[in-house]
Amino acid sequence: MAEERILVVDDEPGIREIIREYFAPEGFVVDQAADGVEALKLFEKSRYSLVILDIMMPKVDGWTVCREIRKTSQVPIIMLSARGEEYDKLFGFELGVDDYMVKPFSPRELMARSRAVIRRSQSAQERDAGKNKAVFEGLEINFVSRNVTVNGEPVALTPKEYELLSFFSKNPGRVFSRQQLLSRVWGYDFYGDVRTVDTHVKMLRESLGEYRGYIVTVWGTGYKFEVGDAK
Repeated sequence: MAEERILVVDDEPGIREIIREYFAPEGFVVDQAADGVEALKLFEKSRYSLVILDIMMPKVDGWTVCREIRKTSQVPIIMLSARGEEYDKLFGFELGVDDYMVKPFSPRELMARSRAVIRRSQSAQERDAGKNKAVFEGLEINFVSRNVTVNGEPVALTPKEYELLSFFSKNPGRVFSRQQLLSRVWGYDFYGDVRTVDTHVKMLRESLGEYRGYIVTVWGTGYKFEVGDAK
């Protein structure tokens, strides 16, 4: 694979070094930060293909780092934490995390997930470059800027909400099962639960407000995007 630069943020030197030892031989350039302040400084200076981010850190925690990154970038983020409660995972996804792993972790699994989120990010950028935007009644999706507006007002979506809406909008009227959505939007090698789809559909509907009905539940099957013809 072509050389990719990643940022590993963790206050435990041993964990940072384990990740570097696994990733460097695979062609990754690995930058390291021991806290959130250092991480944000490095992020401003370099262009990264992936950020691997711990939650509990001194000075600035991982949640704050994630929020700051998402203000300007859609770079894939994998949260790496000892906190494995469902609340923490869902909160991470709401902030825009692409994947979530619980410590202790398998370096090989982290490598597989990292390759998956990088590949999905690159594929999404290439796919969206072919068409500038889709416009429906009350809803506009700009595939270049990845901005979404409802009734002319910008709507803040997490990266996964945007990818889900983008996928639905490009396949109107087609019914997709939860497993198919995991495969097509999250990637065939996603390790999560199908309930992840329901969680993101719920968040996306809330973001769409009065147009939440565009995403239709097909009982016993999954979901579809149903609206008038795009302009």
